[in-house]
Amino acid sequence: MKLNDLMNHTSEWLKGTGPNSDIVISSRIRLARNLDKYPFPHWAKKEQSQEVNLTIEEAKAKVDFLKNTTTFQLAGMDAVDKQFFVERHLMSYEHAQRQDSKAVIIDDEEIISIMVNEEDHMRIQVMQSGFNIFEAWNIINRIDDALSQQLSYAFSSEWGYLTCCPTNTGTGMRGSVMLHLPALVMTRHINRVLAAIAKLSFTTRGLYGEGTQASGNFFQISNQVSLGHSEEEIIDNINGLIRQIIEQEQQARESLVHQNRAMLEDRVNRSFGILKSAYIISSQETVELMSMLRLGSDLGMIKNIGRRTVNELFIVTQPAHLQKLENRKLTQQERDVRRASLIRERLKI
Repeated sequence: MKLNDLMNHTSEWLKGTGPNSDIVISSRIRLARNLDKYPFPHWAKKEQSQEVNLTIEEAKAKVDFLKNTTTFQLAGMDAVDKQFFVERHLMSYEHAQRQDSKAVIIDDEEIISIMVNEEDHMRIQVMQSGFNIFEAWNIINRIDDALSQQLSYAFSSEWGYLTCCPTNTGTGMRGSVMLHLPALVMTRHINRVLAAIAKLSFTTRGLYGEGTQASGNFFQISNQVSLGHSEEEIIDNINGLIRQIIEQEQQARESLVHQNRAMLEDRVNRSFGILKSAYIISSQETVELMSMLRLGSDLGMIKNIGRRTVNELFIVTQPAHLQKLENRKLTQQERDVRRASLIRERLKI
């Protein structure tokens, strides 16, 4: 697989399928793992990081679950290509910054990605569309077991898996779910929900994870603590919390439809109208308007525009994707013009 092949592929997290996919965009499990004979990446010398990279690549070749994967080395990679991976949620923004001895391993379906020499030697990630946290865990557990047969992990019988960040020590696991919660925002109940989440030792971030703010009514919720909890406990806790949030969002949507339908239809159709007619549009405005379009599609207020179409527009209108489509670097104004043109083309009905 070549990097440009991904332009014609729909990321797993954007397929709009799976349980509760009208509210849950994606489910993700991430495992932090380190090799026991090497310093953590931030303290490793260049030669040691290169050896870790090679060791993981050799191990990957022996794991059946990773046969259909491609390794992309970040050294010398164009900044747009690195941002392209970030936009597709295949690697973190932090991973794109320092490129020496770093890599990202991606499977053909964009379900599996492994960041090599990020904060830890490996950040293994599995994503599923919709509310599929258990399926994501089943997949990543098998991959982790297979890799552990080839690699010697840094592990303590007292503390569990040793990681660079203490909050990951223990299982090394972070589960996260991406939610679309426009009704809770519109009914002004979202702050109460987020406050309750924080009290339960969960954290809320934006569309692109750590360091990003929620925008377009998208919220990424994940566990904060790994130490002292088993993988099953963490997943059960996430599952229970997300089910409650889904129920509250459903109730908020029903309330809006029955009590404020005219206002809701106005918001949805105004957003649709701007998206269909704008000739210049920023990335931020696009996300906000697309959020309302997605809600309108899910509620049947917008016909002939499916959830998958809206989801795909979220990704192809991002800066790096626009530049990959044009096969050249674009100024911000050029991106805003091309973004508007692309949206008009895709929303013709």
